[in-house]
Order: sequence, then structure tokens, then C-alpha cells
Amino acid sequence: MSLPAGRQPLPVLQQRVRIVSRALARHGLVGAWGHCSARIDENRFLVCAAKPMGQIGSHDDGVIVNVDQPLPEGVLGEVRIHQRIYARRQDVGGICRVMPPITMALSTLKRVPKPRHGVGAFIADCQFWDDPRLLRDDSLADELAIEIANEDALVMRGNGAVTVGGSIEEAMCKAWCLEDAARIERYVSDLSDDLSQSLLSKDEVLARQVSSGRVFERLWEYLTAGDPEPLDESLAFPSESEVWL
Repeated sequence: MSLPAGRQPLPVLQQRVRIVSRALARHGLVGAWGHCSARIDENRFLVCAAKPMGQIGSHDDGVIVNVDQPLPEGVLGEVRIHQRIYARRQDVGGICRVMPPITMALSTLKRVPKPRHGVGAFIADCQFWDDPRLLRDDSLADELAIEIANEDALVMRGNGAVTVGGSIEEAMCKAWCLEDAARIERYVSDLSDDLSQSLLSKDEVLARQVSSGRVFERLWEYLTAGDPEPLDESLAFPSESEVWL
């Protein structure tokens, strides 16, 4: 039995953060900008190296950050978003700050993807942050953490998105689901002027929010396929009982 995700040895956590970083870049969810992190314990988390995530190599370790202390030297300013979310959400074990292009395009119209297909059900309550500024001060980061509330995704107007999960792997999967929902949103908008008819009902959303049957495990395998630093299979994707708590 592997250790819970947030209690694994630091070298294992470093590896997981590197693999997620490269996967996000490989699938176009980040470019020059973006970052991800995994919680270590109640007061600390590990954020990826401050460089384009697709260029993070096997020796590019992340930096340990305290939830309630100033950011360490060399850590990107928007990592304070992670600080504020971890401080407010004890259920969160991983965070991804991403720049998915279709989601970004919708956000400039003050729109977020709606649940119109099965994958979209996983981000059905996506929140919207109506402010294009970078979040480089504590007060703005606090406001964003309040806005995301207990949901798994928040879209920032013209400025990407934030997804969270019980583990960094789950947060990455939610980022992919968000962009896939945005892709469907774009296609549906091209096909019809009446977008209400394609929405999933609340009951349909609940019925589709099922992750059993290796739903996220398969998505993890798809997103990380070809990574140069394969993770031990026993640690490949934390089960529900192995999230950081």
C-alpha cells in the first residue's frame, strides 16, 4: 500500500509535480505561463519550478512554500493563489494554474463552459472571476480563494483558470475536463443559437459525476503517456483513500 499522496517522501512528490507540469504543457493547457502544486501537509505545499512547464526536466525540483508566510525568493508571484486556496480548503491536495486557449477565449466574453456532455459534468459549477489582472497581491488572492468557494474550477477573465482536487493528479484532470467542456461549448455555439437545449439537467450532472471505473485513472494515463520520467505504477494515481488527508 502506498503512502497517502500528501505523506509520500519528498522525492516522490517532486516527481509527481514534474510529471503533471509536463503533461499540462504537452496537452496545450499551459505555455510560457502556468504553475501547479501539491500539498505536503496542513501548512506547506510544493510548487513546480518557476520556468515554462514543458521545459521542466527530471532535475528541476519544485520549491516548498508555507501557506501563511511570504513567498520564497524565486517563486512566481501568483503562487499566492495556491497559498490562499490551501489555507481555506483543507480538502484540496493539488492546484493547477493553467492557460487553456478555448476556455480563455470564452472568458473574454465573460462566459464559462457549461455542462453539456459527460466530461463537462465534472466542472458543472465552474466559477468566474471578472478581473483580467495578475493576482500578485494578497488581497486579490484572498478574493479569488473566496470566489472559488467549494468548487473545483474558476475561470479568470482573459487570464486562464485555476482547478483544484484532492491530489495534484485530480487537479490536472479537472483542468483537462474544463478545456474539453470549453471545446464542446464552442462547437455547440456554432451549431445553434439556442444553447439552453443542450444543457445537462442537475439530475443528469449528478448522474454523470461518477469517477468509478478508472475514469480519472485512464485520463491520467492518457495525459502522462510518453513522459520521460515514468512514475512507479503503485503511485500512478492516488485512490480516494490516498488523497493528502
